[in-house]
Amino acid sequence: MELNKALYETIFIVNTTIGEDAVKAVVAKFTTLVSENSTVEAINEWGTRRLAYPIDDLTEGYYVLVRFRSEPAFPAELKRLYNINDSILRSLIIRVEE
Repeated sequence: MELNKALYETIFIVNTTIGEDAVKAVVAKFTTLVSENSTVEAINEWGTRRLAYPIDDLTEGYYVLVRFRSEPAFPAELKRLYNINDSILRSLIIRVEE
């Protein structure tokens, strides 16, 4: 079973204008989703940081980096869920070469 699993990293930026409790809920939702569907190697919450460029007139966001190992189908579903959540400003999922 482990043979098909690849190593991935995802970073997502949460809109901070929704409030501190809502930001924590969004982070918990996505980190739980990743941990239920893959093997999590690391979760790094970078916290609130200034964006490199404004996104929808916002200048800062809450950054979270997750490193995980999963089947190839899961990152596509994760990307779909990022795209339909209005609280996620930007996201990126990459496959890490080992």
